[in-house]
Amino acid sequence: MSDPLYKRSLLRLAADAHGAGQLAGAHHHGEAHNPACGDRVRMDVALENGRISGLAHETRACVLAQASAAILGRDAIGASAADITALRHQVLAMLAGNAPPPEAPFAAYREFAGAADLPGRHRCVVLPLDALVAALPDVAS
Repeated sequence: MSDPLYKRSLLRLAADAHGAGQLAGAHHHGEAHNPACGDRVRMDVALENGRISGLAHETRACVLAQASAAILGRDAIGASAADITALRHQVLAMLAGNAPPPEAPFAAYREFAGAADLPGRHRCVVLPLDALVAALPDVAS
């Protein structure tokens, strides 16, 4: 695929939909909405010792938000609220061209490099992170 935004690897992330659904026994829930396009993400989170022990998401959104939610569904287990807040800031900085992509376990965010030149799409990538931050207690974004 020649489109720098919708690369095959990014489409695969969205299609795999890691963590899609609801989390039975979730301790916390967070939601984020993009009124410009109608995208919505809800995150269900379970915590153990201040770290994410379970995560599920309901994502009614574009491919970019779906792929971002799938990365979190696959890779956020074990992360703390501070880790997720730092990840959000790093993804925003990457999209703005001010930072490299995050490292493992969130290195898959490099797949969004094609969105860097499309500021209107940055919100799509960050929407699942916003929902996750809203789900985590005592987090200041």
